[in-house]
Amino acid sequence: MYDAASWQPSAELSVLRQRADLFGKIRQFFAEQEVMEVDTQCLSLASISDPHIEVLTAHTRSMGQDLTYYLQTSPEYAMKRLLCAGAGSIYQLGKVFRAEEMGRRHSIEFTMLEWYRVDLDHWQLMAEIEALLQAVIEPSLQCEYLSYQQAFIDFTGLDPWQVSLEALQACAHQATEYGLQEEDRDTLLELIFASVIEPKIGQRQPCFIHSYPASQAALAKLQQDSAGNLVAARFELYWQGMELANGYYELTDAQEQAARFAQDKAQRQVSESVERQFDERLISALIQGMPDCAGVALGVDRLLMLICGKKDIAEVLAFAHERA
Repeated sequence: MYDAASWQPSAELSVLRQRADLFGKIRQFFAEQEVMEVDTQCLSLASISDPHIEVLTAHTRSMGQDLTYYLQTSPEYAMKRLLCAGAGSIYQLGKVFRAEEMGRRHSIEFTMLEWYRVDLDHWQLMAEIEALLQAVIEPSLQCEYLSYQQAFIDFTGLDPWQVSLEALQACAHQATEYGLQEEDRDTLLELIFASVIEPKIGQRQPCFIHSYPASQAALAKLQQDSAGNLVAARFELYWQGMELANGYYELTDAQEQAARFAQDKAQRQVSESVERQFDERLISALIQGMPDCAGVALGVDRLLMLICGKKDIAEVLAFAHERA
């Protein structure tokens, strides 16, 4: 039974006007940078390999075949295929979907800004993100830069490259009451980062966390830091304890990408997650060659929450959750 007022927008009209203004400023920024806007599919016959993200599916029948389409969690793979086809620097502003619990910061449908800059690395892309924030929020805005290692040392006293498994387990347990039986270092590091570090960073200004462990590279290249540690050439942007963006100096090696797909598939099998079709077209595109580039995905709804001073994502969506 619908509530009598459920037809009303979940966001105030003044916020929706700010949303429209934000979209306009984003498009103006990229037009001035001569970055082309693209519009890729929301439904695909293949999906991402990430074992930590679940997807929404749609089933249909065509020419006597039962087909499963995946609602895209990101336009990343399609955009990389365009990069391989010679599109040059591109961006996309549109809806994506993730099968996760809805809450104050999460919706199964949300707006993502994703872009790829040919011939830039992740350091140069971080500088461009800072310029975008200045263009859409405040020209005087400045970001902080902090390595993953330094963030751990500052907020937990632990060096993630040197700390023992037992010390990680104890820290995770103290923060969350979980972790004493967990033996995977990355799981413990991610648990500690989310529960201890994430709420404390970027409180006064946006903060880039960079140089993640090599084991958390996802789709990023691997590099050595100044101390000789092998790290992932990736970053995340946090502001007032909320993750806004996730970026990479993109992996372009088809063989390495296929190996990471296989590793993700094996991890999904161990955790008994639902099987899904990975995007082999991306591998075929990478074999043809993808230009050296950096890419990032930014949560537009979360950015608007910060701009408008809202605490719930429903307050910046026209029709959120149960009003959709």
